[in-house]
Amino acid sequence: MIFSDFGKAVSQMFDGPFLKVLAMGLGLTILLLFGVYGVFIWFLDWVTPDSFTIFGREVTWIDDLLSWASIALMALMSIFLMVPVASAFTGLFLEDIAAAVEARHYPDLPPVPRFPWTEALRDSIGFFGILIVVNILMLVLYIFAGPLIPLLFWAINGMLLGREYYQMVAMRRIGRQAAAASRRRHFGKIWLAGTLMAIPLSVPVVNLFIPLLGVATFTHMFHRLEPGA
Repeated sequence: MIFSDFGKAVSQMFDGPFLKVLAMGLGLTILLLFGVYGVFIWFLDWVTPDSFTIFGREVTWIDDLLSWASIALMALMSIFLMVPVASAFTGLFLEDIAAAVEARHYPDLPPVPRFPWTEALRDSIGFFGILIVVNILMLVLYIFAGPLIPLLFWAINGMLLGREYYQMVAMRRIGRQAAAASRRRHFGKIWLAGTLMAIPLSVPVVNLFIPLLGVATFTHMFHRLEPGA
């Protein structure tokens, strides 16, 4: 059923309203990725003297950030950086994506007041902080995980991203407390769906589309698990 939800999300990619959100969301995702990457490079430049070497070449901050070689490095780093980008994405475009999905697939549902963007942004920042802290703590386990590192990375981030996406989609319809209760009832399914979302986030270029498709998929999932909500 999760794959059915994802299939519905993909099938809507080229609808008029959805395509507009896709274009804006894709552009913003790239900007967010570039911004996170820029902060990452700035931090490395700050903690190292003048320059540093990565993958056998010297990085000198501004010049390297804007070079084609840096763009290739950013694509490689997106394997890890797209997880926080996907987290930040929800507070910015969730409302528009969920509304477009519901307009096509669930037209009989009553309209809901637009979720206050300040509240959505606050929740996104909170989830983002949890995501960063957990991944920093997980670095200790990664040392001992060996070849299981990708599975551990997908499982942990899948749990966190699934929790965030489902919670925020559900809150639009049933409020914060009921959304949390629904999330606990369907914890296993949400974790699996989040993990399936985290895996393609590790694939450069493909991962640019996943935050938007993730919101759409979790919108379908919510209405399947809580029909009539």
